[in-house]
Parts: sequence; C-alpha cells; structure tokens
Amino acid sequence: MITKAILKDCRKEGFDEEEIYGAYKIFFGTLVSHPRLRIINLLRKGRKNVSEIVEGLGAKQTAVSHELARLKRCGFVDMEVDKKFRYYKLNEKTIKPLMGLIDAHMSKNCIRILRAEKK
Repeated sequence: MITKAILKDCRKEGFDEEEIYGAYKIFFGTLVSHPRLRIINLLRKGRKNVSEIVEGLGAKQTAVSHELARLKRCGFVDMEVDKKFRYYKLNEKTIKPLMGLIDAHMSKNCIRILRAEKK
C-alpha cells in the first residue's frame, strides 16, 4: 500500500511509517461517515455550492461545512470560488474513478454484505 515514492517523500518531511499509516487511516476513515458519503454521492452529479448541498441533504449548514472541510483535506473534493460562492466538486482525477471502482465492487458484493449483516 505504501509505495517507495510515498515513503521517500514523507520521510523527507520527517514523517515515519506509522504516521504514514495514520494518514491512510484518516483517508479511509473519511468514507465511514454517512454524511460524507451522501455529499460524495451528491457531488458525483456535478459541482454544488454549500447551500445546494445543504438543500440536497436536508442537513444543517455548519455540519455540511465541517464534512466538506474533511473531504477537502483528504483530497476527495476540490473547491472553486466563483464570485461570492464556493463550489465543491469531486476530485475528477482520482476520486471519481475510485468511486467507479467502488460501484463495480459493490454491485457484486452489496447483497452479500447486507445478507451477512442481517444474520
């Protein structure tokens, strides 16, 4: 999982292997949150400002802003400023293709996971 390039770059900045695994844990932990998954799914349909996300989720603005900060920090979303609005969109280069892979995986495993959880 941790490539030589990642290890080299992080060590150059003074981080050890355990800290790097900690960053992986934070990244994957981002997907554990129901609100963040809903935001990701909403942004798959296109860029949205915070008000549009709040409306789409029926959530409070402060909660959405908090979740967006985590998604941005971990590279899941990019933010653009357009006049007085901040627009968020899914990271097109890495996260959008990753979500496609997850969809393909879940299309084969979702039912099995749900059945196992019911037992």
